[in-house]
Amino acid sequence: MKRLTCFLVCIFVCMGVVVQAQMDQQLVKTKSPSAAKAISPNLFGIFFEDINYAADGGLYAELIQNRSFEYSASDKRDWNSLTAWQFTKEGFSYGTISVETSSPVHSNNPHYVVLNIEETGRDGVGLNNTGFDGIVIKAGEQYNFSLFAKQLTANAIPVTVQLRSKKGNLTNEATINTDSKDWKKYTATLTATQSDDSAMLVIVAKATGKIALDMLSLFPQKTFKDRSNGLRADLAQTIADLQPKFMRFPGGCLVHGDGLGNMYQWKNTIGPLEQRIEQRNIWSYHQSVGLGYFEYFQFCEDIGAKPLPVVAAGVSCQNSGGTWRIGGTGQKGLSEAEMKVYIQDVLDLIEWANGASTTTWGAKRAAAGHPEPFHLQYIGIGNEDKITPVFKERFKMIYEVVHAKHPEITIIGTTGPFHSGEDYDLGWNFANEVKVDMVDEHYYEKPEWFINNLKRYDNYARAASKVYVGEYAAHDVKRRNTLRSALAEALYMTSLERNGDVVLFASYAPLLGRKGHTQWNPNLIYFTGTQICPTINYYAQKLFTNNEGDLYYPNVITANVADTAKTFAASCVKDSKTGDVILKIVNRDSINLSAKINLSGLGALNTNAVVTLLSGDPDAENSCESTQNITPKTSNITVNKSFTYQAPPSSLTVIRIHTKSSGKKVNVGKK
Repeated sequence: MKRLTCFLVCIFVCMGVVVQAQMDQQLVKTKSPSAAKAISPNLFGIFFEDINYAADGGLYAELIQNRSFEYSASDKRDWNSLTAWQFTKEGFSYGTISVETSSPVHSNNPHYVVLNIEETGRDGVGLNNTGFDGIVIKAGEQYNFSLFAKQLTANAIPVTVQLRSKKGNLTNEATINTDSKDWKKYTATLTATQSDDSAMLVIVAKATGKIALDMLSLFPQKTFKDRSNGLRADLAQTIADLQPKFMRFPGGCLVHGDGLGNMYQWKNTIGPLEQRIEQRNIWSYHQSVGLGYFEYFQFCEDIGAKPLPVVAAGVSCQNSGGTWRIGGTGQKGLSEAEMKVYIQDVLDLIEWANGASTTTWGAKRAAAGHPEPFHLQYIGIGNEDKITPVFKERFKMIYEVVHAKHPEITIIGTTGPFHSGEDYDLGWNFANEVKVDMVDEHYYEKPEWFINNLKRYDNYARAASKVYVGEYAAHDVKRRNTLRSALAEALYMTSLERNGDVVLFASYAPLLGRKGHTQWNPNLIYFTGTQICPTINYYAQKLFTNNEGDLYYPNVITANVADTAKTFAASCVKDSKTGDVILKIVNRDSINLSAKINLSGLGALNTNAVVTLLSGDPDAENSCESTQNITPKTSNITVNKSFTYQAPPSSLTVIRIHTKSSGKKVNVGKK
């Protein structure tokens, strides 16, 4: 083994900084290492954007695609109201189908289907739907079916529903006896008799006449936390396992949309499902908005994450209409009259989230099943916007009103689409001028960028706007989720902990990607209808999010390496609630690294600790097509006030040490 010839102290030096007043009270004095610095206890979270079929066909548990017949060519060129549906005439039956709009369930949901059954034959006339790449069902589990129906002729028309495969029935058959000439909701429960990953829903009318149908829905009863209109349980749990401290939603570029008419309107996503307004997704598919603001806030509550909704800054994306090809000239701003309404919408959002159930919008939240407030603390205004006069004028209009009426809400602005350059500089100048609480920085770069920017935040002004690193990811060759990219991100995340007094939030992006339906790569979690496929990057993120602290200690971990800045990084944090001391060590080198650890002055510690290791071939990646190549491995080690840890090549190590006063037992964790 090559002998290392120089000895360098860890790059994490003690910095004399001014931290937020509310953090000052947490400072702890120690003899050695240097005194602790209070950092954000909410540093690592998640960012959910409806991209890559993350909502419909993803986290949202609805199994029927295009359930309300609202798909159109504006979503995708070859789509229409019957996309994902097939008209069926079984057993010598005969009839016709039409899509109509003259008398809908609700004006917000204009399209519905009319079946004209002229001959019932043996099996009737109806529709099939194969969901998203096939409907996945599990033997013995129950599924809730519902639809809206309206009789258009005098006679009652019974409707049967079941799940089938190409070989036959997979569930019991339920019969719905329609009995109303007005729109009425009907429900049934189907029990799977066998498992299948490519089933289809079959609904058939079995009497002559005309019947209108809309909002055909199928949900597994087992959703996350057993919520109605809930989330896919396994995918939601994989996200929950990250233990994120906050969740940003619903985008991203989705928020400001492709043109002013495509901006995300939160009010369109609440209330009864049949009354929500669906729309084209900027990522070239469709939003049913069944996963709307109520469901987002409820999910945040269920996983213990602070909600961080983002609204448009009164402007559309500068790349609207494909203008990214010519430099992004598509940014448009709402008119002055429209801005008054829009600003009120933002105020109404805060009342909806935090207002008493006796308020106008708080009452709507209560009516949806949540009488208590959601305790909203943060709101983002804008996303990667080009810093133009139009943007600045409209952002300032929103900011001044919201800040004046709700000083308790932390407002997060934006510094443009890149980590440097004209918009970044203009964005920071504007943030300083307006005195925005926090700004959102984004960067997708090669692993080398992250390695070369470990000191990015060391010299940021502590008295200026705080930072939210809202979107970041290391893009390796061919945008693969390699261990090499995960370690570059981990290396960088130690610098975010070191600067956790100025960087208050950070979230990898994008979060989810459905295999075969991605508009963007890489993503943190890939999935199919049957599989959840966490990337190596996911496991690296999890090691940080599951091991956060609120105090940072410099000068704890050093290493005798030739090029500290490129191969090694480390951090030491303490969780004040548990008293645990948490060490993170990243070794990107191809040889073992001797990390010297000095815990003097950190109080009485247990000699037993838990070590979790993520290591392997730097070019390796996990995938849905093969087994998970690299996952964390956990074991116990013995530690002292001063000891040396041998970090394996290409590795991220987390060592968690309990204080003696905590009374906790140290157990070997599981994957």
